[in-house]
Amino acid sequence: MASTTGTEAPELAGLPLLGSMFDLKNDSLGTFLRARREHGDVVRICAGPPGIRTTVYGVFSAEGAQQVLAGESANFRKDNAFYQEIRESFGNGLLTSQDEDYLRQRRLVQPLFTRRRVDGYASAVATEVAHLTGEWRDSGAESVDVLQEMARLALRAVARILFGTDVDEAVGIVENSFPELGAYVLRRGYSPLNVPRDWPTPGNRRAARVHRALNEVCDRIIAERRGAGGAPGEGDDLLTLLVEAESAEDGSFDATELREQVLVFLLAGHETTATSLGFALHLLALHPEEQERAHEEVDRVLGGRDPGAADLDALPYVTRVLKEAMRLFPAAPVIGRRAVAATEVGGVTIPAGADVIVAPWVTHRHPDYWEDADRFDPDRFTPEAEAARPRYAWFPFGGGPRACIGQHFSMLESVIALAMILQRYDFEAVDTEVPVAPAITLQAAGPARCRLRPRQA
Repeated sequence: MASTTGTEAPELAGLPLLGSMFDLKNDSLGTFLRARREHGDVVRICAGPPGIRTTVYGVFSAEGAQQVLAGESANFRKDNAFYQEIRESFGNGLLTSQDEDYLRQRRLVQPLFTRRRVDGYASAVATEVAHLTGEWRDSGAESVDVLQEMARLALRAVARILFGTDVDEAVGIVENSFPELGAYVLRRGYSPLNVPRDWPTPGNRRAARVHRALNEVCDRIIAERRGAGGAPGEGDDLLTLLVEAESAEDGSFDATELREQVLVFLLAGHETTATSLGFALHLLALHPEEQERAHEEVDRVLGGRDPGAADLDALPYVTRVLKEAMRLFPAAPVIGRRAVAATEVGGVTIPAGADVIVAPWVTHRHPDYWEDADRFDPDRFTPEAEAARPRYAWFPFGGGPRACIGQHFSMLESVIALAMILQRYDFEAVDTEVPVAPAITLQAAGPARCRLRPRQA
């Protein structure tokens, strides 16, 4: 692990005093693509004036991503400034915790995400999809922004599964809170200098107000669950199961830990799925032939009925559409780590203490793995095509021991939702280009409007 026999990483050219600071600020994803194109699979990128300059090592190959996330995962930790800001705003849940904290949390939460348990959430997803498409029908909507609508759908679905009957209040608070906190985390995570959070600046005060509102709604619902006095197993929402989670080895979650897991599930559980669904619809709207193939499969397999968990294997083309959308628009476009010890990646030395990124946004477009990489082609994900590629040529859910625990849930929700929406509507793109930028997750910087055409039932 501590090899330092490799060469020094090439540096992306930037301004004499500020390096790549403005390139990263204006278009970080494009900057990472250019770094790989000009310098290869391990590149040093420097930004900021002397004295407070930051340096990050971009690792862009599938093999490098596997080394960072899986093969040498213990050497690449979530110790960077960005993760610390997420911890401060959303707690030390599964997304941000490390070492024994993480292992204990994962052991307690794992039984809640078995395939059998997750499959039981299919009806809750279907209920929310029917509610959303019913709203479109009743309002006579002729066009919708599919990214906004899928964000609304995914948030309601995860809130229903997490909170059960408390969905409406929780959704309202989260819709108001998460964008503000996300922007605050982003500003502080990428700033070389920050004032302490307890200083009464306007930004700190706004973030503290939003944070309190989010904590209060979570704490109230958790307290109600703990005080309900029901028999174990009586409730089937995730929060009840979290309250009941206990083992002789790991004990159970206290109130603060419960809130932190809830916040992470709300954040990771809706923004990632919303991105995948929204861009899948956008891409199908731009590609009528692929949309027609998806319609044909949905009509043939389901025959007008709502899908369930047992239908996932019978909808391979819908699944391929989602995987290709996740390739082109990964919800986590950049994943950060910090190297503990010096090591070698792809023949290049990464020093101890260095900030490192792996970037699905770049690796998912790498010409060694993807021919004509910007083209939408769901058939890249036939079983034969997947088997022919390196494991980490596609990693929208991360990988290694920190891979997303909710991967099966996300795919279940996405396939059911996309199939039900395609049963009911055809889509035609209004916006052909959708600018994006990374935040905590991938964010659209403009609308993705589509015309709706109801289909015959």
